[in-house]
Amino acid sequence: MNYLTTKNSYCSPNRPVHWFARINPTLVFYLKISTLVLKASRLCKKGAYTNNHWVQSSLNTIKALEAVGGRFEIQNLDAIRKLKSPGIFVSNHMSILETFVLPCLIQPHRDVTFVIKESLLSFPFFKHVMRSRKPITVGRDNPREDLKTVLLEGQNRINANISVVIFPQTTRSSNFDPSKFNSLAVKLARRCNVPVIPVALKTDAWGIGSRFKDFGKICPDKTVFINFSEPLIVQGSGKEEHKFIVDFITKGLNSYVEQIEDDAWKD
Repeated sequence: MNYLTTKNSYCSPNRPVHWFARINPTLVFYLKISTLVLKASRLCKKGAYTNNHWVQSSLNTIKALEAVGGRFEIQNLDAIRKLKSPGIFVSNHMSILETFVLPCLIQPHRDVTFVIKESLLSFPFFKHVMRSRKPITVGRDNPREDLKTVLLEGQNRINANISVVIFPQTTRSSNFDPSKFNSLAVKLARRCNVPVIPVALKTDAWGIGSRFKDFGKICPDKTVFINFSEPLIVQGSGKEEHKFIVDFITKGLNSYVEQIEDDAWKD
């Protein structure tokens, strides 16, 4: 299994960027991602897309963004390594980038899958990759049915020693609104008696498109920040744990903004 790093944190190294990629980051990045997805799709159709392939595809996504000048700052990876059981990873949802990047951070240590919108299973080529990961799919039209699905299928994944990544927001957004961040992850963690691991991330380097949501502008000047909290064990109703998760993500996003402003001031 390949690793992004064996350390507790990762910061993109300073690498030269080809002049064409510097001028056309969106074009170059999507060419690299398209090649990556097509290759993965062909393997999936043959039933040959393994966990190692998934990790490598995820690592190649990071390399693709770094190749056009993008940067990553990832903190507290030891929180994943210390897990002694599967867990529920819960995060804000800013872009499709986290779906591509989180596998290479989690999968080398814990088998993992995602809760995703059912519509993602109809995307050309990408659908084969997602189906191979045995995700939990929700329609997002009936919250009650989605809750039942996630609790039932989530329990099945945990029983199979597979961790679950949940994005409780109803849609991807560059702004974090706690009122739209439900407590589904806490409910599932409590039901399965496993830890919940909050994740604060800023991934708007891969923008949200106006016409095609998944194909927005690539902004290499926006650093990708990902920070993992220490695992939490849900006690009682889980209200305190849900509040901690919301506060962790809010504080994380605020600290990222402050760091960006400080860096801009220094420049």
